[in-house]
Amino acid sequence: MNRKERLSSCRLYGIVDTGYTAEHQLLSVTEKLLEGGLGILQLRAKNHGPEFIEQMGKQLAPLCRRHGCLFIINDYPEIALRTGADGVHLGQNDGALAPVRAMLGEDAIIGRSTHSPEQALGAFREQADYIGFGPLFPTGTKPGRPAIGLNDIASVQQQLPEGFPVFCIGGITGETLPFVLKAGAGRIVIVSWLLAQPDITGTVKALRKKLGEAS
Repeated sequence: MNRKERLSSCRLYGIVDTGYTAEHQLLSVTEKLLEGGLGILQLRAKNHGPEFIEQMGKQLAPLCRRHGCLFIINDYPEIALRTGADGVHLGQNDGALAPVRAMLGEDAIIGRSTHSPEQALGAFREQADYIGFGPLFPTGTKPGRPAIGLNDIASVQQQLPEGFPVFCIGGITGETLPFVLKAGAGRIVIVSWLLAQPDITGTVKALRKKLGEAS
């Protein structure tokens, strides 16, 4: 199964984020996420420089491979290439996707953060392999960015080809998840709430089951 086929089966997207996980715990927390059967994991280290991210990426990439999990680097296509990651996730202000595709190859996974239906369709036209859509609720992960709410989830998915991966993100917790799913979401990203759980592995398993993701 190639990377794109593996992506299409993912319903839960995990992020190991240095904003919520101490440096010395990154490996152990990643291990707990992977033991839950997570299918796609991103390394996000907004408060660190490229050298640290590359160093961590080189440790996390083989760990993810062993568990059969796709590994994504946030923001840095060059680091994704050098660490053997499966792809990169880019924000709205990170430039066009075409040069990144040329750098990483057709098989690489390229994701784009989107905050409106217009941006979502724009990312698809740029041939992103998936989008993050949000933030649905106010979140400390993206301070200052207004929440977009739940109203556009269903319509965005209707405007995109059936099966195109739209991962809803931003302030999703165990309490808000039922509302997100009721609004039409089929794929989600959970960051801070998941990383704060006493049983991360068990929570990943429960979330995957709730989302109908095959074991």
